[in-house]
Amino acid sequence: MYDDITGIILSGGKSKRMGVNKAMLKIGNEMLIERTCNLMSGLFRKVLLITNTPEEYRFLRLETFEDIYKNVGPLAGIHSGLFHSLTDKSFFIACDMPFVNKELIEFIIDYKTDKLITIPKAEGGTQQLCGVFSKSILNDIERIIKENLKINSEQEFRKNISFKVQLLFQNINTEIIDIEAKFDKYKKGMFFNVNQKEDLEEAVKRLNG
Repeated sequence: MYDDITGIILSGGKSKRMGVNKAMLKIGNEMLIERTCNLMSGLFRKVLLITNTPEEYRFLRLETFEDIYKNVGPLAGIHSGLFHSLTDKSFFIACDMPFVNKELIEFIIDYKTDKLITIPKAEGGTQQLCGVFSKSILNDIERIIKENLKINSEQEFRKNISFKVQLLFQNINTEIIDIEAKFDKYKKGMFFNVNQKEDLEEAVKRLNG
């Protein structure tokens, strides 16, 4: 159990691809959000939930906060989480990654580095919403959001949000762990992400298989 790191769950709400709040979809006997909450509560003394629809999550009895900057995607969730966290470091995870487990999170947290962000990469991509972030980067995130909101409309900023999250890693000391090479318990699909109906069906198959 980590006392000096806050666990932070990001749940964006209604999925455009699925037409519903995917956090509430079930895999086995648990909703995605319940599965993530149970995982994080077993690792961290303090767990926060960042969502813009807090009323939907009251049943979880978690301390819940909304984005401070609205409609600018996951970067705003990271910003809000760090703003409300009382610890120097926080571990963030998106609620739609049902196969991330305790050992994987512990490996990422315990990885020796002096960088301000630690995220994994696997199967050809970095996992931007599954890693350790230092509270000291809060002002940098705020600067990126404000600068881009000045340049672009909110709609344009949302459209390019993946790039903007990547920009954070490019401008701040970031440790990118090659999980497949360094974590000996890695299994293909650990970072599987549920974004659409077919993904949910695949996740159920994996769980039962």
